[in-house]
Amino acid sequence: MRGNFESHADKTYEGVEFWMARDLQHLLGYSKWDNFQAVISKAKTACELSEQEINDHFAGVGKTIQMPKGAEREIYDIMLTRYACYLIAQNGDPRKEKIAFAQRYFAVQTRKAELIEQKMLEHERVQAREKLKSTEKELSHVIFEQTGGNQNFALIRSKGDTALFGRTTQQMKEKWKIKNKPLADFMPTILLKAKDFATEITIYNAKENEMSNESQISIEHITNNKTVRNTLISRGIQPENLNPEEDIDKVDRRLKSDERKSLKNPKKLK
Repeated sequence: MRGNFESHADKTYEGVEFWMARDLQHLLGYSKWDNFQAVISKAKTACELSEQEINDHFAGVGKTIQMPKGAEREIYDIMLTRYACYLIAQNGDPRKEKIAFAQRYFAVQTRKAELIEQKMLEHERVQAREKLKSTEKELSHVIFEQTGGNQNFALIRSKGDTALFGRTTQQMKEKWKIKNKPLADFMPTILLKAKDFATEITIYNAKENEMSNESQISIEHITNNKTVRNTLISRGIQPENLNPEEDIDKVDRRLKSDERKSLKNPKKLK
Protein backbone atom coordinates (compact mmCIF):
# COMPACT_ATOMS: atom_id res chain seq x y z
CA MET A 1 0.00 0.00 0.00
CA ARG A 2 2.83 2.37 0.86
CA GLY A 3 4.16 2.07 -2.70
CA ASN A 4 0.74 3.00 -4.12
CA PHE A 5 0.53 6.17 -2.03
CA GLU A 6 4.09 7.23 -2.86
CA SER A 7 3.75 6.49 -6.58
CA HIS A 8 0.79 8.88 -6.83
CA ALA A 9 2.60 11.73 -5.06
CA ASP A 10 3.83 14.67 -7.11
CA LYS A 11 5.57 17.97 -6.40
CA THR A 12 4.96 21.59 -7.34
CA TYR A 13 7.74 23.74 -8.81
CA GLU A 14 8.40 24.96 -5.25
CA GLY A 15 8.92 21.37 -4.07
CA VAL A 16 5.64 21.02 -2.16
CA GLU A 17 4.41 17.42 -2.22
CA PHE A 18 0.78 16.85 -3.27
CA TRP A 19 -1.74 14.21 -4.31
CA MET A 20 -4.71 14.58 -6.67
CA ALA A 21 -8.09 14.00 -5.02
CA ARG A 22 -9.32 11.71 -7.82
CA ASP A 23 -6.29 9.46 -7.24
CA LEU A 24 -6.69 9.55 -3.46
CA GLN A 25 -10.35 8.63 -3.84
CA HIS A 26 -9.38 5.27 -5.34
CA LEU A 27 -6.40 4.77 -3.04
CA LEU A 28 -8.79 5.05 -0.07
CA GLY A 29 -11.39 2.77 -1.64
CA TYR A 30 -14.17 5.28 -2.34
CA SER A 31 -16.15 4.17 -5.40
CA LYS A 32 -18.23 7.36 -5.76
CA TRP A 33 -16.79 10.85 -6.14
CA ASP A 34 -19.79 12.42 -4.37
CA ASN A 35 -19.15 10.33 -1.24
CA PHE A 36 -15.49 11.28 -1.28
CA GLN A 37 -16.35 14.97 -1.67
CA ALA A 38 -18.34 14.76 1.57
CA VAL A 39 -15.19 13.56 3.37
CA ILE A 40 -13.15 16.33 1.74
CA SER A 41 -15.69 18.86 3.03
CA LYS A 42 -15.20 17.59 6.59
CA ALA A 43 -11.42 17.78 6.13
CA LYS A 44 -11.70 21.40 4.98
CA THR A 45 -13.64 22.24 8.14
CA ALA A 46 -10.92 20.58 10.24
CA CYS A 47 -8.31 22.54 8.31
CA GLU A 48 -10.09 25.80 9.08
CA LEU A 49 -10.43 24.89 12.76
CA SER A 50 -6.68 24.27 12.91
CA GLU A 51 -6.23 27.91 11.77
CA GLN A 52 -4.77 26.93 8.40
CA GLU A 53 -5.83 28.56 5.13
CA ILE A 54 -7.98 26.05 3.21
CA ASN A 55 -6.66 27.25 -0.16
CA ASP A 56 -3.10 26.55 0.99
CA HIS A 57 -3.91 22.83 1.23
CA PHE A 58 -6.92 22.25 -1.07
CA ALA A 59 -6.48 23.77 -4.56
CA GLY A 60 -9.25 23.16 -7.10
CA VAL A 61 -8.05 22.47 -10.66
CA GLY A 62 -9.52 21.42 -13.99
CA LYS A 63 -8.49 18.10 -15.48
CA THR A 64 -9.05 16.74 -18.99
CA ILE A 65 -9.90 13.05 -19.34
CA GLN A 66 -10.19 10.94 -22.46
CA MET A 67 -13.66 9.70 -23.44
CA PRO A 68 -14.73 6.97 -25.94
CA LYS A 69 -14.26 7.71 -29.66
CA GLY A 70 -11.50 10.24 -29.00
CA ALA A 71 -13.67 12.72 -27.14
CA GLU A 72 -12.42 14.71 -24.15
CA ARG A 73 -14.15 15.97 -21.03
CA GLU A 74 -13.12 18.52 -18.41
CA ILE A 75 -13.63 17.34 -14.82
CA TYR A 76 -13.02 18.96 -11.45
CA ASP A 77 -10.11 17.77 -9.32
CA ILE A 78 -8.27 19.02 -6.22
CA MET A 79 -4.57 19.27 -5.45
CA LEU A 80 -4.07 18.09 -1.86
CA THR A 81 -1.04 18.74 0.34
CA ARG A 82 0.22 16.05 2.68
CA TYR A 83 -1.61 17.83 5.49
CA ALA A 84 -4.87 17.83 3.51
CA CYS A 85 -4.49 14.08 2.86
CA TYR A 86 -3.89 13.55 6.58
CA LEU A 87 -7.12 15.39 7.43
CA ILE A 88 -9.07 13.45 4.80
CA ALA A 89 -7.77 10.14 6.15
CA GLN A 90 -8.66 11.18 9.71
CA ASN A 91 -12.24 11.86 8.61
CA GLY A 92 -12.62 8.44 6.98
CA ASP A 93 -13.80 5.13 8.46
CA PRO A 94 -10.80 3.52 10.24
CA ARG A 95 -12.51 0.12 10.07
CA LYS A 96 -11.62 0.06 6.38
CA GLU A 97 -8.11 -1.28 5.83
CA LYS A 98 -7.04 1.28 3.22
CA ILE A 99 -8.23 4.22 5.32
CA ALA A 100 -6.62 2.85 8.48
CA PHE A 101 -3.32 2.53 6.60
CA ALA A 102 -3.66 6.06 5.18
CA GLN A 103 -4.26 7.46 8.66
CA ARG A 104 -0.98 5.94 9.85
CA TYR A 105 0.91 6.80 6.67
CA PHE A 106 -0.02 10.49 6.51
CA ALA A 107 0.29 10.93 10.30
CA VAL A 108 3.90 9.69 10.13
CA GLN A 109 4.69 11.76 7.03
CA THR A 110 3.13 14.89 8.56
CA ARG A 111 5.08 14.39 11.79
CA LYS A 112 8.32 13.96 9.81
CA ALA A 113 7.64 17.22 7.98
CA GLU A 114 6.93 19.00 11.29
CA LEU A 115 10.22 17.74 12.76
CA ILE A 116 12.16 18.87 9.69
CA GLU A 117 10.54 22.30 9.86
CA GLN A 118 11.31 22.54 13.58
CA LYS A 119 14.98 21.72 12.97
CA MET A 120 15.19 24.30 10.20
CA LEU A 121 13.76 26.98 12.51
CA GLU A 122 16.15 25.97 15.29
CA HIS A 123 19.09 26.10 12.88
CA GLU A 124 18.01 29.57 11.75
CA ARG A 125 17.93 30.74 15.37
CA VAL A 126 21.39 29.34 16.10
CA GLN A 127 22.73 31.11 13.01
CA ALA A 128 21.07 34.38 14.06
CA ARG A 129 22.70 34.12 17.51
CA GLU A 130 26.13 33.49 15.99
CA LYS A 131 25.65 36.43 13.64
CA LEU A 132 24.78 38.73 16.57
CA LYS A 133 27.90 37.59 18.45
CA SER A 134 30.00 38.44 15.40
CA THR A 135 28.33 41.85 14.92
CA GLU A 136 28.74 42.77 18.58
CA LYS A 137 32.41 41.75 18.44
CA GLU A 138 32.84 44.06 15.45
CA LEU A 139 31.13 46.91 17.33
CA SER A 140 33.51 46.39 20.26
CA HIS A 141 36.45 46.57 17.82
CA VAL A 142 35.08 49.75 16.21
CA ILE A 143 34.68 51.42 19.62
CA PHE A 144 38.27 50.54 20.51
CA GLU A 145 39.66 51.69 17.15
CA GLN A 146 37.84 55.01 17.18
CA THR A 147 37.90 55.95 20.86
CA GLY A 148 41.08 54.30 22.12
CA GLY A 149 39.24 52.03 24.54
CA ASN A 150 36.14 49.87 24.83
CA GLN A 151 35.81 49.29 28.57
CA ASN A 152 32.24 50.60 28.40
CA PHE A 153 31.11 48.29 25.58
CA ALA A 154 28.94 46.22 27.95
CA LEU A 155 27.23 49.41 29.14
CA ILE A 156 26.57 50.56 25.56
CA ARG A 157 25.11 47.15 24.71
CA SER A 158 22.93 47.26 27.82
CA LYS A 159 21.61 50.71 26.87
CA GLY A 160 20.71 49.23 23.49
CA ASP A 161 18.71 46.50 25.23
CA THR A 162 16.84 49.11 27.27
CA ALA A 163 15.97 51.03 24.10
CA LEU A 164 14.84 47.84 22.32
CA PHE A 165 12.76 46.36 25.17
CA GLY A 166 11.71 49.46 27.08
CA ARG A 167 13.20 47.68 30.10
CA THR A 168 16.74 47.13 31.37
CA THR A 169 18.67 43.95 30.61
CA GLN A 170 18.31 42.87 34.24
CA GLN A 171 14.55 43.48 34.22
CA MET A 172 14.21 41.31 31.09
CA LYS A 173 16.35 38.60 32.68
CA GLU A 174 14.07 38.59 35.72
CA LYS A 175 10.98 38.49 33.50
CA TRP A 176 12.40 35.56 31.49
CA LYS A 177 13.85 33.88 34.63
CA ILE A 178 17.45 33.91 33.34
CA LYS A 179 20.20 33.59 35.94
CA ASN A 180 23.79 33.44 34.73
CA LYS A 181 23.58 33.61 30.95
CA PRO A 182 23.31 36.39 28.34
CA LEU A 183 19.81 37.64 27.57
CA ALA A 184 20.39 37.03 23.85
CA ASP A 185 20.77 33.27 24.46
CA PHE A 186 17.02 33.13 25.12
CA MET A 187 15.79 35.60 22.49
CA PRO A 188 13.49 34.41 19.70
CA THR A 189 14.93 34.66 16.19
CA ILE A 190 13.11 37.87 15.30
CA LEU A 191 14.63 39.72 18.28
CA LEU A 192 18.11 38.37 17.56
CA LYS A 193 17.82 39.71 14.02
CA ALA A 194 16.34 43.01 15.21
CA LYS A 195 19.17 43.51 17.71
CA ASP A 196 21.73 42.56 15.06
CA PHE A 197 20.25 45.04 12.57
CA ALA A 198 20.38 47.90 15.08
CA THR A 199 24.01 47.02 15.88
CA GLU A 200 24.95 46.93 12.19
CA ILE A 201 23.54 50.45 11.77
CA THR A 202 25.54 51.63 14.77
CA ILE A 203 28.74 50.21 13.27
CA TYR A 204 28.05 51.81 9.89
CA ASN A 205 27.25 55.26 11.26
CA ALA A 206 30.10 55.19 13.79
CA LYS A 207 32.52 54.63 10.92
CA GLU A 208 30.80 56.89 8.41
CA ASN A 209 30.55 59.83 10.83
CA GLU A 210 33.94 59.15 12.44
CA MET A 211 32.55 59.08 15.97
CA SER A 212 35.52 59.52 18.29
CA ASN A 213 34.03 59.08 21.77
CA GLU A 214 31.87 56.49 23.48
CA SER A 215 29.11 58.99 24.27
CA GLN A 216 28.44 59.58 20.56
CA ILE A 217 28.40 55.85 19.81
CA SER A 218 26.18 55.17 22.83
CA ILE A 219 23.61 57.76 21.69
CA GLU A 220 23.74 56.31 18.16
CA HIS A 221 23.15 52.78 19.47
CA ILE A 222 20.22 53.85 21.65
CA THR A 223 18.63 55.71 18.70
CA ASN A 224 18.97 52.72 16.39
CA ASN A 225 17.46 50.30 18.90
CA LYS A 226 14.55 52.68 19.54
CA THR A 227 13.94 52.92 15.79
CA VAL A 228 13.95 49.14 15.44
CA ARG A 229 11.63 48.86 18.46
CA ASN A 230 9.17 51.32 16.90
CA THR A 231 9.24 49.34 13.64
CA LEU A 232 8.43 46.10 15.49
CA ILE A 233 5.63 47.74 17.47
CA SER A 234 4.15 49.24 14.29
CA ARG A 235 3.88 45.67 12.97
CA GLY A 236 2.20 44.40 16.13
CA ILE A 237 5.32 42.98 17.80
CA GLN A 238 5.98 44.18 21.36
CA PRO A 239 9.55 42.98 22.13
CA GLU A 240 9.18 42.82 25.93
CA ASN A 241 5.97 40.78 25.63
CA LEU A 242 7.48 37.97 23.56
CA ASN A 243 8.17 34.68 25.34
CA PRO A 244 11.75 33.47 25.79
CA GLU A 245 13.00 30.57 23.72
CA GLU A 246 14.98 27.52 24.82
CA ASP A 247 18.60 28.15 25.84
CA ILE A 248 20.46 28.50 22.52
CA ASP A 249 23.38 26.36 23.76
CA LYS A 250 21.03 23.43 24.41
CA VAL A 251 19.50 23.84 20.95
CA ASP A 252 22.95 23.96 19.33
CA ARG A 253 24.11 20.82 21.18
CA ARG A 254 20.97 18.95 20.16
CA LEU A 255 21.36 19.88 16.49
CA LYS A 256 25.02 18.83 16.48
CA SER A 257 24.15 15.55 18.21
CA ASP A 258 21.45 14.80 15.62
CA GLU A 259 23.93 15.57 12.84
CA ARG A 260 26.51 13.16 14.30
CA LYS A 261 23.87 10.41 14.57
CA SER A 262 22.79 10.90 10.94
CA LEU A 263 26.43 10.63 9.81
CA LYS A 264 26.82 7.35 11.72
CA ASN A 265 23.78 5.84 9.98
CA PRO A 266 23.70 7.29 6.45
CA LYS A 267 20.90 6.21 4.11
CA LYS A 268 21.96 3.54 1.61
CA LEU A 269 21.03 2.99 -2.01
CA LYS A 270 20.38 -0.69 -1.37
